[in-house]
Amino acid sequence: MDPLAFEDLVADLFRAMGMEAVTTQRSNDGGVDVDALDPTPIRGGKIVVQVKRYRNTVPPTAVRDLYGTVQDTGANKGVLVTTSKFGPGSHTFAHGKPLELISGTELVDLLHRHGLRGRLGDGAARTAPPPAPAAPDTGPPDDHNVLGMSWSGGVAVDVCALVCRGDRVLGDDHFVFYNNPGTPDGSVRALPATAPDKAAMRVCFDALPAEADRLVLVAAVDPGADPHADLRGFTDARIRLLDRARAELGRLEVSDGRPGETALVLGSFRRRPTGDWDFVLGGKGYPGGLAELVRDFGLEVE
Repeated sequence: MDPLAFEDLVADLFRAMGMEAVTTQRSNDGGVDVDALDPTPIRGGKIVVQVKRYRNTVPPTAVRDLYGTVQDTGANKGVLVTTSKFGPGSHTFAHGKPLELISGTELVDLLHRHGLRGRLGDGAARTAPPPAPAAPDTGPPDDHNVLGMSWSGGVAVDVCALVCRGDRVLGDDHFVFYNNPGTPDGSVRALPATAPDKAAMRVCFDALPAEADRLVLVAAVDPGADPHADLRGFTDARIRLLDRARAELGRLEVSDGRPGETALVLGSFRRRPTGDWDFVLGGKGYPGGLAELVRDFGLEVE
């Protein structure tokens, strides 16, 4: 599919979703491929759309450029549509901003659900097959623990995990957060929390990659819930170590948040030469939120 046909297809999709949409001229388009208008009261408004026909993961710079376009045009929202996918750096940058990222897999699903025809490869448009169902979670390993996290205060917080060697994440897939709920091997996975916990992670320490020697837990303010909040409202924080039946084995106290900081390292489990894992208290805070924190651990966020 040539670039113009792809833009037309995306404009057709927005129209099928009940919006007004037109493709822009190729010259002087200001970085916008499709202009859309959502007529929905209150939450609607002007939307700028960029489409990227990539084979590899879209770099965070493309998401940053879209955000600049949203600001320059005064749009309510920016949407980046690609034939490929986005890494955690892109999702981290977009979090809390008026941006939406649509990967190739999600695009095929949207086209199918709205009765449109098209495919994401080369050549003419063809019927898009129904998307393959997501691979089911095969369930927790037999020998696993649950880390239940709780805190006081009204600040909205995301809890994430990084599988590291030293102070570097093993790779994009080993950053477990709201857009990547588990590692490829299933050794770490976010779970729905049950009271009294506000967040939970399932961890099979024996199944962590051999090169990993740290599992780092972090908390970050959700800027989408309150863009002006910091972690001064994150107090009395603790981690409950649970067995697979969710029986409590112990509690680990972690640092409270501080004014001006929007992300915090809660602590890390570190592999000893014997193969055992010990918990080391964290406490390092970041005023630049989750983006600054994960950049410190070696992930690309621009």
